[in-house]
Amino acid sequence: MTHILQLDASARPGRAGTHEHGSHSRSLTHRFVSRWQAQRTGDTVTYRDIGGTPPSFIDQRWIQAAFASPEQHEPWMDETLAESDQLIDELIPADILVIGAPLYNFGMPAALKAWVDQVVRMHRTVDYVPSEPESPFIPLLADRPRHAVILSSRGVGGFDPGGEMAHMNHLEPAITTVLEFIGITNVHSIAVEHQEDGGELLKASVKEAERRVDELVVQLQDSFIKAAPALTSSSLVSSV
Repeated sequence: MTHILQLDASARPGRAGTHEHGSHSRSLTHRFVSRWQAQRTGDTVTYRDIGGTPPSFIDQRWIQAAFASPEQHEPWMDETLAESDQLIDELIPADILVIGAPLYNFGMPAALKAWVDQVVRMHRTVDYVPSEPESPFIPLLADRPRHAVILSSRGVGGFDPGGEMAHMNHLEPAITTVLEFIGITNVHSIAVEHQEDGGELLKASVKEAERRVDELVVQLQDSFIKAAPALTSSSLVSSV
């Protein structure tokens, strides 16, 4: 059974094509998860609308609690880190992380950055080994293969690698860097462009993004099916 964690970071509450002034990134995440569940009804999904209910920004108390050694731990620290623990506990079981993230001012929405800061945490998702100076950070989510799907929307075109605006795109590269840092290295990106242009340019971009989402669902489902026998055999050997 595959588990999906779906995050929507758009400030727009509805889905484009369904709701007035709706979000294209929300439409893509909904399409991905709906297509997935239509073929694999036993798989599970955890949903979090971080655009509608943003995670808390980290502050001095959070930093103090997160970096406190066991002998320095105080009762108030558990409460301070409770939200972070919940978000990390949602992330760890996920086989696929689906992120709907519009490009805001060349980067990720503040709500998504707040989520990132809550889940990239020492001893929970990453460790630090100073005795290994060439590679001191140990990604704790590299214990098994996980995939991330970044589904974005942009006002104009040219932000994909090789495009004339690619050097100004700090969304997918930043998210990918963070995910790889904690151990999620299989990252897939699809975007709708030309939202400001509208008209046929936008329609064509939406159609192409939807085609690629459908194609990615099939691709990932095939990869999980092929991996299942190997995982089953490994489990049997371990249990014996």
